[in-house]
Amino acid sequence: MSSLFAFLHFIAAFALVGALTAQLVLLSQEISPPVVRRLRVADAVYGAAATLVAAAGLLRVFYFEKGAAYYFFNAAFLAKLALFLLVGLLSIYPTLKFLAWHRAVKAGAAPRVEAKTQAALRATLRLELAGVALLILCASLMAHGVGSLG
Repeated sequence: MSSLFAFLHFIAAFALVGALTAQLVLLSQEISPPVVRRLRVADAVYGAAATLVAAAGLLRVFYFEKGAAYYFFNAAFLAKLALFLLVGLLSIYPTLKFLAWHRAVKAGAAPRVEAKTQAALRATLRLELAGVALLILCASLMAHGVGSLG
């Protein structure tokens, strides 16, 4: 059972990175109704993947693997949690923009997006991807016993 949850955790993490990358690529295009629809799908995949990463990760911490006491006394794990929360908070800005654009498209209007807004969204997504890369580094360090506080 532990292997199944590890698999789900990893697949969800890959989906999360894929969704963020898709959003970044889509934001390099002119924002049109079809692009807005694709952004909403990518954002929904991101949300579902992040939820599955968190759920599978918590189950692994509390019911499988080494036990919660091991993880919560590991600096790399605590950094990993902090980075996950930071990336999640950063994702609010793009999600709100995508929702607003989606409402405009549903109302029959093409979203008007300033170049400055599009650049800010791309910068936010790059920060999210950098946060995920650091998170993966923390996971690797943790898996090799680096960061033990006890």
